[in-house]
Amino acid sequence: MDTFDIGGELTVGRIGFGAMRITGEDIIGEPDNPESAREVLRRAAELVDLIDTADSYGPGVSERLIGETLGPDNEVVIATKGGLLRNRDGEWLPRGDPDYLRNAVLCSLDRLRADRIDLYQLHTPDPNVDFEASITALAELKDDGVIEHLGLSNVDVDQLDLARDHVDVATVQNRYNVAYRTEAAVLDACEDYGIGFIPWYPLAAGELGSVDGLTEVANAHDTTVQSVALAWLLERSPVTLPIPGTASVEHLEANVAAADLKLTGAEIARLT
Repeated sequence: MDTFDIGGELTVGRIGFGAMRITGEDIIGEPDNPESAREVLRRAAELVDLIDTADSYGPGVSERLIGETLGPDNEVVIATKGGLLRNRDGEWLPRGDPDYLRNAVLCSLDRLRADRIDLYQLHTPDPNVDFEASITALAELKDDGVIEHLGLSNVDVDQLDLARDHVDVATVQNRYNVAYRTEAAVLDACEDYGIGFIPWYPLAAGELGSVDGLTEVANAHDTTVQSVALAWLLERSPVTLPIPGTASVEHLEANVAAADLKLTGAEIARLT
């Protein structure tokens, strides 16, 4: 698998694992089978170098399962996010005030059983809080050694540039996949800056059928459209780091295997 150096230091394979789906239904509460979730995490730690989560997944459930299952001495880069609340009504609520973020980082450290968070990402800008204030609070935690590398999520190019005025930005996590390319300008900026781009929703569940040629390319390689979608993301830019999520070991292994799928130039051009 090709690799990428997050922040110029943390070398990871370019397909990771997104740990949102190891929680309960609608990303709330415990999974139906906690031991199955732990099995997925253990297998993920064998196959990938990067596991991505957030304090809002559960909320708290995904981080806690990772901490309990993998412990503080794991060799996987653990990325988490803060600044977005989850409630039982299914709402995602931005919360980016500095005091809240400082507390959120402490809670994530506790659940992950870590002394320092490898990669901490602001989950979303809060429209009710000055963006620079959110970034400054996290940059101070980075200076204190509580956060090793800092990332952003759900930002535009202007917000990325503003954050870079205050701190080294290691990654950006925005929605992007073969069926949804609205965030292409952010990806291009990340490539120009050498910043890792983590496309969330990389498999575009329910949307792949709208991509012209995807099924034909999958049939030509005797594989699935999901594998082709991941392979296309890897080809799209050398800075893309897809993190497909699943609650199944079988699907996890299939997703990681997509790193070995080599599309032809004509196939890439057709899908692009």
